[in-house]
Amino acid sequence: MHKILSPIGTEIEIPETADQNTTTFDLSELTAAKRYYDENGYVVVRRTVDPAVCDSIRAAFDQTVKRYPGYIYRQATANPEKNKINEHGFVMNPLLNLQSLSEAQFAPLKTLAVKVFASDAIKSINRAIFSEPGKLVQSMYFEGNSETWPHQDTYYLDSERIGTMVGCWYALEDIDAGAGRFFVVPRSHRIDMVKNGKNFDVAFNHGRYKELVKKILSEEQIEFRAPFLQKGDVLFWNAKTIHGSLRTTRPQYSRSSLTSHFIPVSHRFLQFQSKIKPLNLREFHGMAFHCPKDMELLSSRLVLGVETTFPKTFQMAKKLAIKALVK
Repeated sequence: MHKILSPIGTEIEIPETADQNTTTFDLSELTAAKRYYDENGYVVVRRTVDPAVCDSIRAAFDQTVKRYPGYIYRQATANPEKNKINEHGFVMNPLLNLQSLSEAQFAPLKTLAVKVFASDAIKSINRAIFSEPGKLVQSMYFEGNSETWPHQDTYYLDSERIGTMVGCWYALEDIDAGAGRFFVVPRSHRIDMVKNGKNFDVAFNHGRYKELVKKILSEEQIEFRAPFLQKGDVLFWNAKTIHGSLRTTRPQYSRSSLTSHFIPVSHRFLQFQSKIKPLNLREFHGMAFHCPKDMELLSSRLVLGVETTFPKTFQMAKKLAIKALVK
């Protein structure tokens, strides 16, 4: 077991190998996996993605994103940024919404990623959790670990039925214990947190929300789990489950991974716990994908040009719009 400090400064132990994990499941055990998910707010399903496909996705990332000198929308800020590459050659600002990437520049990566998100295995797991098909509302790609604060996804996005959305974290390689493991807080999906707005809005008071989550974690009798995920394993978590990524203690290791978020196909999409947001849906491999700022559209490319030409003005306007929405 690897000892590491949790986001609230307590020492925790996380598994170095698969045999040190807590309960995991195979694709043949989805009924039991669903029961575990309902009870704990997360579940690990092994061997969900073919390891050879994982290798191809990482190679496509190297061939396209790493060589791209321009702006791409990023997970942490939702703003367009150029690559930030660390001393070990890892991209540190994760991508946001691979399904919206330009096919002219990123076709190899986009094609492989959407196939994984819309694979038969993922469709089966979605149906087991939702009792109906799912639709994708967001995706990401991580290589280096930028250390994500503990949070509940529902603060940012969810189904219109709070706590229904499912997040998925796909290991594209064996994730080392010191590479900034993805962690969850079991059964934290039962905790009702403050609503996005007023003194805790994401636009101007995001720091207060982050501190509130840490305060709750410190006061509750909680456990952090950061399972060992082998290449092709996927961790599913509830929109209300507190999760994030641990600090990196072995920076020489990457943590190449995909993330996606699904809601039931019959549900509407809720943003910032305040607004039902219309979806820009495209179909890939029999699944509906929300494609915000779709780079296949001229209008999205024009917006990208404005954002990168006047970044401070655009970002302030975006914050003011969010503040008005969640007041």
